[in-house]
Amino acid sequence: MSSIPVAIVGVGNCASSLVQGLSYYSNGGSNDEQGLMHWDLAGYRPKDIEIVAAWDVDARKVGKDVGEAIFAKPNCTAVFCDHVGKTGAIVSMGRVLDGASDHMNAYHEDRRFIVADLPQATKASVVEELKRSGAQVMTNYLPVGSQEATEFYADAAITAGVAFVNNIPVFIASNPEWAERFRAAGVPILGDDIKAQLGATIVHRTLTDLFAKRGVTLDRTYQLNTGGNTDFLNMTNKDRLASKKKSKTEAVQSVAHSRLDDDNIHVGPSDYVAWQNDNKVCFLRMEGRMFGGVPLNLELRLSVEDSPNSAGVAIDMIRCAKVALDRKIGGPILTPSSYFCKHPPVQVTDDEAYAALEEFIAGTVN
Repeated sequence: MSSIPVAIVGVGNCASSLVQGLSYYSNGGSNDEQGLMHWDLAGYRPKDIEIVAAWDVDARKVGKDVGEAIFAKPNCTAVFCDHVGKTGAIVSMGRVLDGASDHMNAYHEDRRFIVADLPQATKASVVEELKRSGAQVMTNYLPVGSQEATEFYADAAITAGVAFVNNIPVFIASNPEWAERFRAAGVPILGDDIKAQLGATIVHRTLTDLFAKRGVTLDRTYQLNTGGNTDFLNMTNKDRLASKKKSKTEAVQSVAHSRLDDDNIHVGPSDYVAWQNDNKVCFLRMEGRMFGGVPLNLELRLSVEDSPNSAGVAIDMIRCAKVALDRKIGGPILTPSSYFCKHPPVQVTDDEAYAALEEFIAGTVN
């Protein structure tokens, strides 16, 4: 199989875990399948993914090789592979737009972005770099709330004919106008808002689905998340949370037996706790009624390293985007989007999405 040349937008914690993972799984041996949903995905293995371009706006990352930039502050995720070599891809200065929230400037520089005082990228320069590097897939890791910045890079991907993987809760694949633009251009897009490999939302969805399948009425629920990375710091600005909250809430509502009133469901980031760094803690409570209307409640605490949890899914999304390119499928790639994302164009249960994903990989459905 050919390689999968990838461009990264946002060289933060999630990008760090992804790039570390590419080195980790290139070693073979006992690492071959541990922690992966698919070792071989339609003929592509993790070692086939190659980072060829990247953009960021932080002065500590711009101008550095991606293999070095992923360990620069304010990144704080776990280092599980400390022998990442140079990728040959140098981080270019990106376009700021709404990608950096001013409220973060009140925090220590080790915790926030330091925007480089450099000429910012233009659409023409991004398109030129995508073509020069030979990138076939662009993966978006911008901060939550980066509507204008995400649209800027999505537009460049369409022009360059590069598949777009939208990991964040800015609605592109699930927006009919953007979906039609990608479809008309024959360019694949996967999104929106990546589900972690085993994170708060997928656990909440699974338990909500279990209530429905077992005849238990779900009356009310909450999911409270805390963390100490730049994602959580960024989200202390509540103005940036509208799409995130909608995405996470709809992911749970879509598998409930019947929709809960707004007052009876709360799903979303709750607080920034600096010392947690990239560790995310979820506090989940579900209250319902079972046989005879007898009440029950469930409480769960989940602690995960946030960014590796994301990378375990991103590595499959990138390969599915490449498969769509190989098969010349443009527009939203519905099946993998439904399985891998919180706010896909079409919501189905995870059981249905998983079965359809395996058919997509096998080539029996698009």
